[in-house]
Order: sequence, then C-alpha cells, then structure tokens
Amino acid sequence: MIKINENYSKLKASYLFSDIAKRVATYQNNNPDNKIIKLGIGDVTKPLPPACLEAFHKGVDDLASEDTFMGYGPEQGYAFLREAVAKNDFASRGCAISADEIFISDGAKCDTGNIQEILSNDCIIAVPDPVYPVYVDTNVMAGRAGTWKDGRYDKLVYLESTNENDFIPAPPDAKVDVIYLCFPNNPTGATATKEQLKLWVDYALKNDALILFDAAYVSFIRDETLPQSIYEIEGARECAIEFRSFSKTAGFTGTRCAYTVVPKECRGFTSNGEKAMLHPLWNRRHCTKFNGVSYPVQRAAEAVYSEQGKKEVKDLIDYYLNNAKIILQEMKKLGYTCYGGENSPYIWIDGKMDSWEFFDLLLNKAEVVTTPGSGFGTCGEGFIRISAFNSVEKVEEAMARIKKVL
Repeated sequence: MIKINENYSKLKASYLFSDIAKRVATYQNNNPDNKIIKLGIGDVTKPLPPACLEAFHKGVDDLASEDTFMGYGPEQGYAFLREAVAKNDFASRGCAISADEIFISDGAKCDTGNIQEILSNDCIIAVPDPVYPVYVDTNVMAGRAGTWKDGRYDKLVYLESTNENDFIPAPPDAKVDVIYLCFPNNPTGATATKEQLKLWVDYALKNDALILFDAAYVSFIRDETLPQSIYEIEGARECAIEFRSFSKTAGFTGTRCAYTVVPKECRGFTSNGEKAMLHPLWNRRHCTKFNGVSYPVQRAAEAVYSEQGKKEVKDLIDYYLNNAKIILQEMKKLGYTCYGGENSPYIWIDGKMDSWEFFDLLLNKAEVVTTPGSGFGTCGEGFIRISAFNSVEKVEEAMARIKKVL
C-alpha cells in the first residue's frame, strides 16, 4: 500500500495567492472590459538590465560552439559567479565570506524551504507573524508545525510583529532551535538595525539556535546605516545562513537565479549534543538533488556585478523605489498609517477594516489588486500590502483610482 505524506493534509485549505487569483479571475470574468491594475504579487515588470541581457546572449552563443560549449557545471555554481558574489556582496561590506561558502541556486524561495531538510524534524521552529508563507508551509510538509488551530500551528513559535514594535520582533523568552528572519521584510517592508540583529545573533549563540536570514530584498536598502547582511554582525558566521536572490535585484523572476551562504563555522548539533558543521550537509544535499543553474543564466547574473550592470541595477531599483514613494505618500495623504516603502518595495497599510474586506473594496471599486495582510498571519489582520512592482504610469493611475474610492 502506497502511503502519502499526511502532513500535506495539515496545510491550510488554499494558498494566499491562489485565493487572490480566484477573486481577480471572478471579477475579470464578470467585467471583461475593465482594466485591472495589479499591485499584489511581488513580480517585477521591467525587463532585464541590458548588461545582463548581453551576457545572457553571449552565454547562449557559447553553447553553439564545441570550443566554448558548457555541459553540466558544478552544482554549487561556477567560480566566476561565486567569486563575484563574494567580492561585491560581502567583502565590500567587510564580511568574511569566501566563494566556496556560496551555493548558486534557482531561487531563494526554494532554498528557504529546502534548507530544513538538513535539520532534525524535532527542531522547534520560530517564524515571524506576519510571515512569508513558504517558511510555514514547508515546515508543515515536514511535520514540524503540528495542527492548525485558531489561525496558527500549535508547534510553531510565532514572533509577533505589530505596529507596537514597528514590525521588528524581539527574541522569545522561550528556547527555540531555528529562527526565520526576513529583512527588508516581506510583507511589512520593515528593516532591522545592526543593534536589533545583534540581539538575534546573541540569542542564537546563547541558545545553540540557527538563524535562517532571508535577504531577498537587500538591494532596496538605501540607508547606509542599515546592515545589508547578517554577517555584518559579529558571531553570525557561527549561527546564521543567509539567502539572497537576483529576482528582485535584477528582474530574474522568470530567469531563476539566487544563492545561499553557509559559512564553514555554521554549526548544528547531533542528538548527542556534539557540534556538527552545516556546510558539508548542505553541500551534500545541494549536490544530490540539484544539477545547477544553467550556464547562460549564471553569466547573466555575473553581469550584475559589472560596472555597467551595477549602474543599471541601481537605476532599476530606484525606479521601483520611486513607485513605492508615490504609493506611500498617497496613502498617507488619505490618512492611513503605513510602514515600509522607503528601503523596501512593499508598503504595509493599516486598512482600518478586515483585510479581505479592504482587498475586495479596492478590487471591486478601484480595480486595483493588493494583498490582504491576514494571508500572512494573525498579526496581519486589518492590513494590506501594496507592491511597487509595476510601471510608474500604472502606479499613478492606481493611486488616482484608490483616492476616488477612499
């Protein structure tokens, strides 16, 4: 008899973004001539930077000749990209991360879910609330989350992020084993200071815990006083794994390229309490289950770090940040309390009503798609998230529509 993984039955009945898609489809079917503006799901809308596109084409051309053809590459990623990442994303910030501690992958979403495969199933997991759903759902699938009850899973520890703490959760009083953190945060747009991250590193070191640090939106940070890596905090190499993506940085959402950093000092523990390094475990998992990102894509990602690429990527991020500024300013003018939007592409808005009610109001009256905050957790109830990923023309039109409705 083939038995299924019954943990899947513990997942919530539907996924947030599929719920949104169904409501949008229903509205569109009933109003086929109306033009909806989508400021919900965080997908980019601008094309790849020219430097990346040129490198992409060159990478494809390399595959057309026997002299330059590339077959299977190293599962961890080509040295040219890993070295560029180490130099530009870490050495430039004073972080001692070497190229062989970097693992190129096809997405931070994948890695934040897959990383739990190297961890024991009896680990106590702490997640923020509001939370990026992947952190929760992948642990439900693995059997760590327990049973869904009253809007939460009973074996997870929820780190409440509210307007009272500016959506920066504090370390819990109780002991946990694995902590998911995301800054700049999805969905709230909150950013953490070095002092705030140090509290978490100190907690992890004291409690033999592991921090899983999602920095997918780090390229949106313009405030130089804010840390751009967990490894800017002393001691983090021993207790933190960092995830990054080229998706929002350079528009690679459809191209797929990201990376995970596992320092060689980063430790876990055996059931006997003996220290065990996580780097070789992740290397084994990565090499066993992943054949690497394609050569042309890695060449395109490498171009992000060229002088031309850096300028084009900055211009791209500035474009989205300008959209965020427009959204933030207009919603504040309407009297709403807002978070994010300054070092983040997301604006987190206190809707003054039920999240789905506010979502439906904006969809049906303004024809603008947002994301209901309650889909990210209990602490998201009453909020919506608006994304800056669209053209400035559509953002301006969307805000004009919202202004008429509100």
